Amino acid sequence: MYFFDEYYLFLVIPTLLLSMWAQFKVKTTFAKYSKVQCSKRITGVDASILLLKANNINDVQVEAVKGSLTDHFDPSVKKVRLSEPVYGVSTIAAVGVSAHEAGHAIQHNIGYKPLVLRSTLVPVANFGSRFGPILAIAGLALSFPLLLNIGILVFSGAVLFYLITLPVEYNASNRAIAILRANNVLNEEELKGVKKVLSAAALTYVASALTAIASLIRLILLSRRRR
Repeated sequence: MYFFDEYYLFLVIPTLLLSMWAQFKVKTTFAKYSKVQCSKRITGVDASILLLKANNINDVQVEAVKGSLTDHFDPSVKKVRLSEPVYGVSTIAAVGVSAHEAGHAIQHNIGYKPLVLRSTLVPVANFGSRFGPILAIAGLALSFPLLLNIGILVFSGAVLFYLITLPVEYNASNRAIAILRANNVLNEEELKGVKKVLSAAALTYVASALTAIASLIRLILLSRRRR
């Protein structure tokens, strides 16, 4: 009953549906603009390198990684990793995604505070998202308030991580678009396509944050009802 209560039905399920729609949206938008070639024939790897050089970053490598939509920046080894549909491909989607990942490298280089905070919260988020709900539900099932409160507190760390992720992702996209425009890499019509690709990707983070918040509210409401 604690896994399928009315709070789960009215709070969590809508956000899960939003997450599913967001995943669909990012895939279809990426697919659409993966068919639109850049007028200047710049590739994903070229775009990343351009953004890095524009910010005088010389110690970050750009390399290919297998898969689709597996693009990311790894600060531990200072590498921007671009997926197969992005690395050597000259499309609006490829340039947008690669520029966004370079945006994260720029954030890391300047010590962008939300990114630093998010990196610090990674172990807390991993532990909290995995064990927080389990501890809370166990506390409810066993009528053990202390365990319930610990579960809620632990899960709150994961929720904070999801919230901090939002400004980090939006800032990386804004940096990418600004540099692409300043260096005349893409024209305004092409930049509109990049914005659509990155906005669709950002929606997945918004949906994840809303799901986490809804789940936390659910646990708190269950806690108050038990009391």
